[in-house]
Amino acid sequence: MSTSPPVRAPETGGGSTPDARQLRTILIAVSVALMAVVASVSGLNVAQTHMAVEFGASQSTVLWIINIYTLALAALLLPLGAVGDRLGRRPMLVAGLGVFGAASVLAGLAPSAEVMLAARVAGGAGAAMIMPVTLAVITSTFPEEQRGKAIGVWTGVAGGGGILGMFLSALLVDVADWRLLFVLPVVLVLVALAMALKSVPDSRETAAHRFDTVGALISTVAVTGLIFVLQEGPERGWTDPVTLTGLVAGITAAVGFVAWELRRRDAALLDVRLFRERGLAGGSITLLVVFGVQAGIAVVLFPYFQAVLGWSGLLSTVALMPMAVMMMATSGLAPMLAARVGSRATMAAGIALAGVGLALMALFVSVDDGYLTILPGMLAMGTGMGLSMTPSTEAITGSLPRGKQGVASALNDVTREFGTALGVALLGALLAGGYRAAIDGRLDGIPQGPADEARQGVANAVEAAGGAGPHGPDLLHAAQQSFVDGWQQAMWAGVAVMGVLFVYVALRGPGRTAPADADEPEAAEALTAR
Repeated sequence: MSTSPPVRAPETGGGSTPDARQLRTILIAVSVALMAVVASVSGLNVAQTHMAVEFGASQSTVLWIINIYTLALAALLLPLGAVGDRLGRRPMLVAGLGVFGAASVLAGLAPSAEVMLAARVAGGAGAAMIMPVTLAVITSTFPEEQRGKAIGVWTGVAGGGGILGMFLSALLVDVADWRLLFVLPVVLVLVALAMALKSVPDSRETAAHRFDTVGALISTVAVTGLIFVLQEGPERGWTDPVTLTGLVAGITAAVGFVAWELRRRDAALLDVRLFRERGLAGGSITLLVVFGVQAGIAVVLFPYFQAVLGWSGLLSTVALMPMAVMMMATSGLAPMLAARVGSRATMAAGIALAGVGLALMALFVSVDDGYLTILPGMLAMGTGMGLSMTPSTEAITGSLPRGKQGVASALNDVTREFGTALGVALLGALLAGGYRAAIDGRLDGIPQGPADEARQGVANAVEAAGGAGPHGPDLLHAAQQSFVDGWQQAMWAGVAVMGVLFVYVALRGPGRTAPADADEPEAAEALTAR
């Protein structure tokens, strides 16, 4: 099979291999930069009410303030990852930190919703410069025998950093002011910038072809259209003309991107022929599903904590920490396990554990018995996700040439973003549908007004119960029990998806991956047989 054209080995600033201390500093620098990016994805969720009041903004505008960051990030990952390969990964990282930091300052001082939207778009663009470079620096700098452990740390931060960021954001909102949410990313940016300028070596691709501008533009349209549909579909409706327009634009651009890249072949932005390899295909599909399930579970867990158990936003975020801790810990252990039993077995074990966690939560979730009924499932879920994510990431980065590690890293990140949006949309829809179906049979005797409010969702039901007089307790219990019914439906759907993924990985998953060196085409060929 043909691979990318021969290029020179990546150029590094110092010309020598960094020692152990330097490697540790590099890993800390890129991890801090990554933490700034992922913490900003979910941090604003806890400040929705505050932004609506201060800006006089509608719920739709507030959701756009939150989602447009992710939209800009996902849309620009592939093009900017490729630019980083060519211009140099350290310059791209430093420039991205500058853009992201400035955007965070602007967002923190924004006087209006319009300025906040512009700041979030700029922040997403800066994040798209940072995120693929952080992983590309690891894969192009660390020796092969240490690369897996470093990727494990990166994966743990990418997976658990969002939950940690949400916790710190909720803490700031509860004890101070919502605008202080932007202080954390600015501090992280300053720390990462100082460490990057001092320690991160430069590496770049010496390209044999001109930059694939057309492919970059088409990929941006495709990702924008598809992510837009997944974000707006649940809000607008899946048959809304705007949703359908985005879907058509996204699918058309995606098909056009594949056709164009096949035509460009060795000069492509992303050689789509490499998806015939087990490593790239298996790693991408695994990350898509695992991150989708993780994001969907968060959509289910938060209303359970807040509307069913009656917890605050801060306490609800604290309740997610055991899952995040297990995910981050096992992400670091996964490379050692993969070295012993192989990537495929490690991924399959992680997927199976995550599926068991979902089943435990579906079986034992309870209105009355509370948090302890779902904690074992959360721990199993976090352990399984940590075991599956690191070898999946290694499989993706190991399938592309070393000179294309920015593109490989961007592909890894785009897959995560797609999975997150897909999981939120689908599992959220299953939960809402299950809730509505269950609550209709439990509203007998409830006055029409509160009953109609309760049908909109469990949060609406909690609000309506306060004004339902003597019917309030019955209405609240009906809504909480109906939410648990919808929860179980969503969990079992997740179990089914993880079961299909387990079979796929067991049969077609990657073996022990090794980076496909750009000047050794046979290395990429060898991966096909694994």
